[in-house]
Amino acid sequence: QVQLVESGGGVVQSGGSARLSCVTSGTIFDVNTMGWYRQAPGNQRELVANITRPNTAAYADSVKGRCTISRTTNRRTWYLQMNGLRREDTAVYDCHAKRGARGEPNYGDYWGEGTQVTVAS
Repeated sequence: QVQLVESGGGVVQSGGSARLSCVTSGTIFDVNTMGWYRQAPGNQRELVANITRPNTAAYADSVKGRCTISRTTNRRTWYLQMNGLRREDTAVYDCHAKRGARGEPNYGDYWGEGTQVTVAS
């Protein structure tokens, strides 16, 4: 069974940094998307950043210039480095992976359990 496990969350002072990690277990082949989402209480889940093949990164406008997403060569671990954190960055951050495409035999859509990032003044 495929599992995604996040780490690196916690309480961070405003202006500080955090580095989130997502480590996969089980068997995942041909992963084509790795990313991070977040959801604050009462808000909808939103995409923070992701990487698509071959190695293209994209970021939400709200974090552009403050965050960097990266991955290992085997695409089984990826990271989100966040700098200059603000109170509005407080949310549960959830890593995500996708392989294949809908309708294909190898399609998979996987989510972690989430890790809380709280930015305090």
